[in-house]
Amino acid sequence: MPDRTVLDLFRYDVEAPRREHYSHWYPGGRTTFSTEDFLFHTSSLADALAELGVGRGDRVALASDNRPEWHMTDLAVLDLGAVDVPLYPALTAEQLLYQLRDSGAVVAVVEDAVQAAKLAEVRGGCPELRHVVQIDGPPEDGVVLFSQLTEGGDAIGSEKRFWDRATQLDPDSLMTIIYTSGTTGEPKGVMLSHDNMVQNVLHSAHRVPVRRDDVVLEFLPLCHVLERMVGYIYMWRATTKAYCSMIHIGELIAEVRPTLFTGVPRFFEKVREAVLERVAAAPATRQVLYRRAIDIGRQAALRRLAGKPVDGMLAARLELADRLVLSRIREGLGGRVRFCVSGGAELPLPVNEFFLAVGITVVEGYGLTETSPVIAVNGADPGMLRPGTVGKPLDNLEVRLAPDGELLVRGASVMQGYWNKEQATAEAFDDEGFFRTGDIAEIDDDGFLLIVDRKKDLIVTAGGKNVAPQPLEAQLARSPLIDTAVLIGDHRPFIVALISPNFEALERWAADAGVDFAGRDDLVELPKVRHLYEEIVGGLNGALARYEQIKKFRLLPTKLSVDDGHLTPTLKVKRRVIEARFGHLIEAMYGR
Repeated sequence: MPDRTVLDLFRYDVEAPRREHYSHWYPGGRTTFSTEDFLFHTSSLADALAELGVGRGDRVALASDNRPEWHMTDLAVLDLGAVDVPLYPALTAEQLLYQLRDSGAVVAVVEDAVQAAKLAEVRGGCPELRHVVQIDGPPEDGVVLFSQLTEGGDAIGSEKRFWDRATQLDPDSLMTIIYTSGTTGEPKGVMLSHDNMVQNVLHSAHRVPVRRDDVVLEFLPLCHVLERMVGYIYMWRATTKAYCSMIHIGELIAEVRPTLFTGVPRFFEKVREAVLERVAAAPATRQVLYRRAIDIGRQAALRRLAGKPVDGMLAARLELADRLVLSRIREGLGGRVRFCVSGGAELPLPVNEFFLAVGITVVEGYGLTETSPVIAVNGADPGMLRPGTVGKPLDNLEVRLAPDGELLVRGASVMQGYWNKEQATAEAFDDEGFFRTGDIAEIDDDGFLLIVDRKKDLIVTAGGKNVAPQPLEAQLARSPLIDTAVLIGDHRPFIVALISPNFEALERWAADAGVDFAGRDDLVELPKVRHLYEEIVGGLNGALARYEQIKKFRLLPTKLSVDDGHLTPTLKVKRRVIEARFGHLIEAMYGR
């Protein structure tokens, strides 16, 4: 029988039982579930949610960091024919309110009291939300404890009901609504079916050599579509799974000792930066040894990429370099990592080359929430990996370039549409049913895809977080002291801003406050002026999720204008022009 739904993929996991199948790692310890325990809790939870009134088509929100209970909840919800609505734990109460109300969630499962408190703030604005379930910690009044729903059930009966319901699922039915930032500032709920996700799993898995004996680490947020899809690959391949928070990955990865994981570019950049810092502080002889070892590793990697053997003198030199240097670098990641996937943003080529030289293959891919998500990804086989590209498109997708270079895609893993947004759905597709990705691309002679520019005005940080800049810029510009604000952060670790003051208002303020200045260049550098704008930026940051917040800003001594080429005739920001002209200020904010 073909694999039709996510529950079909999960069945492979259950058919390969082991005592320590799913582990939640955290500083100071871990919690482990056997295959049997995990299935029992999942099937019991499905029964309990049904008793709470969850049925086909109902939406259940899930706000939790990575842990086995995330997947227990996900699978239990899907087993009922209901719709999983994953929410980022970093969202503010106001942001949660919009997504809960828009989705019409009837139940919300949250990780702890912190998340429950945010829901308590906005619960009155969510008339359809009937129950809140809390995974960890003592619950407040009106909140149900997760363990009450997952323990004390009838194992044989609940598991039979679980699989009976699973066989009745329609692969074309709505499986999940994943909210993604939009340039209008109002999040859009991407609707994906079981078939959307399963097709992406099956065709992406051919590029990713996941084995049953792997120990995989899931630390990218499972509410992000990439980690979620990869998690289903892990189920399909019946791997041993470790979960931890992205916050704690640095201190836990050497203890977990994974063989495979998915990361965002910023993670890989940090690993390389840490190694280079240690090398820079080492004696000169060790620095020379490091450089020689990396050079040998790079030569070996190039031969492997070309499908050629690493033999002869190179093999002997590689063995020595690995023993003295390269293996010690790998030990920082636990010593067993052989393969990684990078997604969510562009992976710098030097970073990719570093990992290849060390002996760890990192394959870069590309996709969108709307495409479940993978459109293209490099592979491990010779001829399928080309650093600097995002790989070849998946075999089951049609891709083509529009006249302006925008990448268009059509196929089984493309979304059903945007929840409650018919017009936005219609605008997302062309007349032939191709989805407009909003990215400008090139396809080389060998079929590898390169993303060269971003058509839609959306920032994707180095951590893979989507940030819509225009609404935040508009909110800043509401201050009478700000004329124009420009947010920067694409492929960078955090958001910064360039602010062009409303000089007429600022100069009036300075006169009233008795602040003397020689000119605008002098004015924007004064500590009192700086403090004035810190309060404005801080007021906005207080209403934003952490990854959206403006960490640094610079005041420009000039007004951005159409005449100077900073703005379009309709007064829209020319972001790339501004980045080029004020690049020195931007780089200074990033400490470069």
